[in-house]
Amino acid sequence: MATLPQVAWIGTGRMGTPMAGFLLAAAYPVRVFSRSPASRQKLMAQGAQEAASVADCVRGAQFVFSSLPDDTALREVAMGAHGVLANAPPGAIFADTSTVSVEVSEQIAAEAARRGVAYLRIPISGNAAQAQKGEVTVLVSGPADAWERLKPVCDRFSKAHVYLGTGEQARGMKLVVNAMVYIFAQAMAEALTLGRKAGLDWSTMLDTLSQSAIASPWLKVKAELMKRRDFTPTMTAPLVLKDLDLMLSAARAQGVPMPLTAMTRQLMQMLVGAGLGDEDYLATIKLAEMQAGLPSDRLD
Repeated sequence: MATLPQVAWIGTGRMGTPMAGFLLAAAYPVRVFSRSPASRQKLMAQGAQEAASVADCVRGAQFVFSSLPDDTALREVAMGAHGVLANAPPGAIFADTSTVSVEVSEQIAAEAARRGVAYLRIPISGNAAQAQKGEVTVLVSGPADAWERLKPVCDRFSKAHVYLGTGEQARGMKLVVNAMVYIFAQAMAEALTLGRKAGLDWSTMLDTLSQSAIASPWLKVKAELMKRRDFTPTMTAPLVLKDLDLMLSAARAQGVPMPLTAMTRQLMQMLVGAGLGDEDYLATIKLAEMQAGLPSDRLD
């Protein structure tokens, strides 16, 4: 049996940990670098090797994945004498799953080309619950030949993938997807609050939405959680604010008006101000209920 290629995985948060876990389950040798002791230990219990630094993690790896919170973290991991690009072997593939700006991604692409590393942008569409089931969708852009090499690896932790082009298209597509998710979350909050105020049964409303013309995989997952009033975070308001800022920055640069996105940003800021920033971003339902004079801690 052929030996599977060495994988380096940098960043093991809510998304990175289960995705790396699927590679370990498929017998890939995975070396992990993370600042989260709990998730690092979890992956080591599944067979991962621990790396002392980014440089140590990527040495000799054919495939390098990163799953990071923002521009600053990605720049720090990718660039510099101790980063991915300076230490990965020539010909390696560096695949970043993060939601970050086009500007930072372009800087990394230029440095990767100079270093002889193939750079793929593979932001993930899906939440932590879907990542744990291997049901995320991979949005891909970058060198097509590198993607053909990486695709069998990504198939281990995803249900689908979409190749969008050779440049930064996947970064833009992730913002498009997330803009619709966050705006829809606020629409869902307002609509459910209206129904509840009118006396509709909470569970019946959610079951009806899940069978209606607007049903989607996202809505069905969220409806089941909301029936239990489960606001365990898949994505918190501060992280949503980071994404919304990326969208609005891109909109300003391209001259695109996004009034609903701007309003959604203000509502997410209100969520933080109301002390709900550590809950799932769909706690915007609680905010709408409080504004309507409904108790958000119980259903009457």
